[in-house]
Amino acid sequence: MPRYEYRCRTCGDTFELSRPMAQSSDPAACPSGHDDTVKLLSTVAVGGSASAPASAPSASGGGGGCCGGGCCG
Repeated sequence: MPRYEYRCRTCGDTFELSRPMAQSSDPAACPSGHDDTVKLLSTVAVGGSASAPASAPSASGGGGGCCGGGCCG
C-alpha cells in the first residue's frame, strides 16, 4: 500500500499515512488531531542504470528536432 506524506497547517508537523491510491486525496487528520492538513508532493527514488534507453537518440545526431532532423543547412 502506498505511503503519502502530509503536513499540518495548524502545528506544522509532517506525517505519513499508508492508504489506497483511491484515498490519497481524502482529508487526513494529523496525529495531534488537527484537520487542516495538506498532502505533500513526494519524490520517488527508483533504482537502475543511468544509461539512456536503447530508443533514445545518440548525442551525435538524429532523432528529430531542428538540427537533428535535417532542416539546418
